[in-house]
Amino acid sequence: MTSASIEIEIPSSYPADKVFKVFSDFDNIAPKVNPDVFKSIETIEGNGDVGTKKIFTFGDAVPFTSGKYKVDAIDTSNFSYSYSFFDGDCLMGILDSITHHIKVVPCDGGSKFKQTVIYNCKGSDKPSEEILKAEKEIYEKTYKAIEAYGAAHPESY
Repeated sequence: MTSASIEIEIPSSYPADKVFKVFSDFDNIAPKVNPDVFKSIETIEGNGDVGTKKIFTFGDAVPFTSGKYKVDAIDTSNFSYSYSFFDGDCLMGILDSITHHIKVVPCDGGSKFKQTVIYNCKGSDKPSEEILKAEKEIYEKTYKAIEAYGAAHPESY
């Protein structure tokens, strides 16, 4: 099985625990700050813990309509979260799954948000470089918008 991946790394002036807490509210914040990409995110099974399944309904800015994912791991003490898309047209007909690994790393003066996205291919076909570049830009834009939302609503985070 072949794969492709993208890496996102964004420095933040906010401490890791605050960044992780805001990002943990992704389901609620992302449709507010980037509705062209995330129309809605709904839990279809579970309570948010490992094994929970959710469905993304995408907005008009992306060429997909929906995707189902499962929470693979949550480690709040190490500020990490992993999930995998396993169904939906976001798999582009060529992918078995898309795995996201998120980690917020404490550092001097704040933290670093790190996200690795692994596209697990069914065969030898991979997402194009254009698709990977566009997705990376969407993830970066969304992270910055979520961080700004958290900064504008400090009482909640």
